[in-house]
Amino acid sequence: MTDSTPTPSESRVLITGGTGSFGKTMVKHLLSQGYGEIRIFSRDEWKQEEMRVAMNEPRLKFYVGDVRDEHSVTRAMNNVDLVFHAAALKQVPSCEFFPMQAVQTNVMGSYNVVDAAVRCGVKCIVALGTDKAVYPINAMGMTKALMEKTVQSFARNGEDHNTRVCSVRYGNVMYSRGSVIPLFVGQIKSGKPVTITDPQMTRFLLPLSESVRLVEFAFNHAESGDVFIKKAPASTVQDLATALFELFEQKPNIKVIGIRHGEKIHETLATQAEIARSEDMGDFLRIHMDDRDLNYGKFFVEGETDISANDDYNSSNTQILNVAEVKELLLTLPEIRTELGL
Repeated sequence: MTDSTPTPSESRVLITGGTGSFGKTMVKHLLSQGYGEIRIFSRDEWKQEEMRVAMNEPRLKFYVGDVRDEHSVTRAMNNVDLVFHAAALKQVPSCEFFPMQAVQTNVMGSYNVVDAAVRCGVKCIVALGTDKAVYPINAMGMTKALMEKTVQSFARNGEDHNTRVCSVRYGNVMYSRGSVIPLFVGQIKSGKPVTITDPQMTRFLLPLSESVRLVEFAFNHAESGDVFIKKAPASTVQDLATALFELFEQKPNIKVIGIRHGEKIHETLATQAEIARSEDMGDFLRIHMDDRDLNYGKFFVEGETDISANDDYNSSNTQILNVAEVKELLLTLPEIRTELGL
């Protein structure tokens, strides 16, 4: 952070989609860090009421609105210092059936959020992305890829404003709402078969606490246009299911149902070209924006950096956890420990 950045106690933070899994975890972290005011922006007033009662925290301010509505976004954005943009349509199958809804929320809604942040003089905005935005084959991934491009478009025109705009990109967040782990746990506890798509499908595994760490790291280190990635292990879906059966001391009962609409066997967090212009920061990768302009003569003379020596960074060539290692990671999740009575 720069010297002009206010201290946490002086800062106002806005979280779009703040009643979701990430939002709730981020709120708890920000409260522990002493932030003075945290604004929760979402369209679900019932979830806001539940959160208001459960947390009983005067530093939380709730704003009912929709990122599709620029006026409600602007009202919530006034006098804010820092924005975490988490509002999105994230379910792959539903976005396949209703792609224009994904466009309106993930693309147009993101534009409204970043535009309002710039107009209101926000110091930094971090937009939450996904591995599905890399080589996207589904509507959710395509719209989240366009979200990244939208964020970077403001960075390219940064001479008009002083707002740092950046993105993060991560894979499956473990035990987040709508994710596969709570589904598997529910199936195991009810004695039903665990339904998996493809036994050899791999997915990155990231605890919610690590997603918060990634976003905070981006806030502290980003230059406009950067995309930050948290390095993460992965496992096959079958090993994930097996690990859960063993933790709950149940005999494996797996039913293979096939790949759903818009799913991949493996997910990618960074492409060859991105790796070529990335900076290794230990647990994180910083992908610098391709900041070349539209001077085509210069483009064809200088060309691109050689990327032939690089590989994609994906869920099949990262660290692959075995069943025992997956169990160890699962036991770090508070939700799993609660389910097991630990």
